[in-house]
Amino acid sequence: MLELVKAGGWPMIPLLLLSALALALIVERGWTLRRSRVMPAKLGDEVRTWAARGNLDPAHIDSLRETSPLGTLLAAVLDMRNRSREVMRERVEDVGRHLVHRMERYLNTLGTIAAAGPLLGLFGTVVGMIQMFLGILDYGIGDVNQLAGGIGKALVCTATGMIVAIPALIAHRWFRGRIAEYIVDMEHEAIALMDVVEQRAQRPAPQVA
Repeated sequence: MLELVKAGGWPMIPLLLLSALALALIVERGWTLRRSRVMPAKLGDEVRTWAARGNLDPAHIDSLRETSPLGTLLAAVLDMRNRSREVMRERVEDVGRHLVHRMERYLNTLGTIAAAGPLLGLFGTVVGMIQMFLGILDYGIGDVNQLAGGIGKALVCTATGMIVAIPALIAHRWFRGRIAEYIVDMEHEAIALMDVVEQRAQRPAPQVA
């Protein structure tokens, strides 16, 4: 492995740095975008129970907001519980945009690595081929086996660029799809909570004897 890195020459340095960065971003996003962290189990049912019973003090809502992205979205609904449904929906959309931006953090960098990896690999190959042909101009063709070995070494950078880019591209697409799935599920939970809040607001006030 070390011999292949040496064969690629100095263009292998940025490729190795990109591979380390891509690995770090994949691990970080994978840990951050766990379902248990984004959408804790039973949280939506619990919040709807609170709303139905009227247990909605400001401290309770602030605590909900800090639990997870889903908690933040449901807290936004509860903040607007005394407003119209249209106002609640607008608030959910605003908060949802911020949550998407937060969950997509570093994904642009990961996509850039996926696009730049093959280009850097091709650049390293071109540099290696130029060096090889300059050697031919100075010393002649010489041994054909040595010439073939030089071409093979030059192609190491191309292979490395693909090895870096393919996992980064797969992870980028997977995280994008995961976030889109979360957004749909969180929107469903927010609509269900709005229904509960609206039903409670429409209940007749208890008669006082």
